[in-house]
Amino acid sequence: MENVPLLSYLILRGRCASCQSPISLRYPLVEALTGVLSAYAAWRFGFTLATAGALVLLWALIALTFIDFDTQILPDSITLPLLWIGLLINLRGTFAELESAVLGAAVGYLVLWSIYWLFKLFTGKEGMGYGDFKLLGALGAWLGWKMLPVIILLSSVVGAVVGVALIVLFRRGSSVPIPFGPYLAGGGMIALFWGDTILRMYLG
Repeated sequence: MENVPLLSYLILRGRCASCQSPISLRYPLVEALTGVLSAYAAWRFGFTLATAGALVLLWALIALTFIDFDTQILPDSITLPLLWIGLLINLRGTFAELESAVLGAAVGYLVLWSIYWLFKLFTGKEGMGYGDFKLLGALGAWLGWKMLPVIILLSSVVGAVVGVALIVLFRRGSSVPIPFGPYLAGGGMIALFWGDTILRMYLG
């Protein structure tokens, strides 16, 4: 009973069974978030290939979010397979037409790559990491190029809200770097479920 999501944490009262050291609240929160999003994906897409794909995408984005928060690194071992799986799952247009998926992967990568080099050219500083390029490219491969503006807009909104919350609630200085990957991931999750609705509303 030590490895059952959520239930183990409650039974053990938040402490290790062997040494009684406290277990971070982060673990049950991540487990709860994963469970809720997975259940919603299954309800939203039904018994289809889209559900299997959505679960893979969600689990990868959740993992990338917390890895980037901890290390400010988005590992290639997750981002690159995610990109290729996105292209493969869209061979039959599961989330986007294949042409849109290919363009999404290329444009998603090149947009942030261009911003990175322009920022570095004018400031001499690095504004983001290469992992961000790959993550947006992967999201483009999954959801198509038309969803890229929605993802970027949503990630900016999520980033602004979370950034202000960190400063106000946790007194985190504005000079402390905040990774962009988690906000891209958040924008991608929202776009997965409601991107089409947002796009239709925007287009009138």
